[in-house]
Amino acid sequence: MVDVPPRRPRRTLRSVGDGELRLHHRVVHGYRRAYRMAGEGPALVLIHGIGDSSDTWGELIPDLARTHTVIAPDLLGHGASDKPRADYSVAAYANGVRDLLTTLDIESATLVGHSLGGGVAMQFAYQFPERTERLILVSAGGVGGEVNPVLRAVSLPGAHLMLQTLRLPGMRLQVGLFLRLMRLLDTDLGQDAPELLTLVDALPDATSRSAFIRTLRAVVDWRGQAVTMLDRCYLTEGMPTMLLWGDRDSVVPVRHAYGAHKAMPGSRLEIFEGAGHFPFHSDPARFLALVEEFTSTTSPADWSRDHWRELLRAGRPGTAVGQPDTAQNRALERDLREASERSAT
Repeated sequence: MVDVPPRRPRRTLRSVGDGELRLHHRVVHGYRRAYRMAGEGPALVLIHGIGDSSDTWGELIPDLARTHTVIAPDLLGHGASDKPRADYSVAAYANGVRDLLTTLDIESATLVGHSLGGGVAMQFAYQFPERTERLILVSAGGVGGEVNPVLRAVSLPGAHLMLQTLRLPGMRLQVGLFLRLMRLLDTDLGQDAPELLTLVDALPDATSRSAFIRTLRAVVDWRGQAVTMLDRCYLTEGMPTMLLWGDRDSVVPVRHAYGAHKAMPGSRLEIFEGAGHFPFHSDPARFLALVEEFTSTTSPADWSRDHWRELLRAGRPGTAVGQPDTAQNRALERDLREASERSAT
């Protein structure tokens, strides 16, 4: 007989006022950090991608806030948050999210991370598993080495000058025409034309461009993505995890979704057909339904120090630890070491 988990009580819906959706600010470690916070219920943290801001979740927050306390920060160096000459690594961002949540009296949460934010969410779960209830990774970075060639180019010396040209008179129009052409030609890049044009607008001055480049170089170099979460994905065993991806993602290829799904025990994979790098914009209704269903039908991760110790001692499945010293096992270990060269910490 199959055990059927008991049905959870239906969550009470509440309306969300416009005042709840405005930007708030907190000073943490001397830096002003912007965030949006709305609703009541279990905490749901929305982490945006590189060059973006909490505004990317704007149309989704009212619905999510009917059943959750939604916190959507502007990461340091992004949006309305300060943009100092600081550490913009994935690990530093995870620390920043933790500290902001602490000031807001949020002890644990379900994390929803998009693109770079997906890498931040995974890093948060690695650094603070006891504060992570679930993971929802949307077109997440930090899986494979591949990334859009434009991002690789921006990581090179001289990127400041290249981005500065985007502010020249007429350049925004030219970029817009190019993206419109890509959309008319039905290319994968064209699927995200409106969002990509918004990212151009998000870099209005030298300070914003500098923060963008520092963030990008922390995760991308001329060869591609420079950090990975694959070496520690096995640690998500027992943590409800869902992967959401567009099958026409031109920034982080959809094959990364299948790789992450395979590496994360018990994870769930949902592919948005015809969607690009922003599936939650392409089909917001489906995105909302999946998040609501996932959070209401799964129990928060029950973290324990003993379980964490057992996972670490057992190591990543497929490693040659404890195996005979054969040529095949040595080759396997070499492949895993090459993947781990891109570890965040």
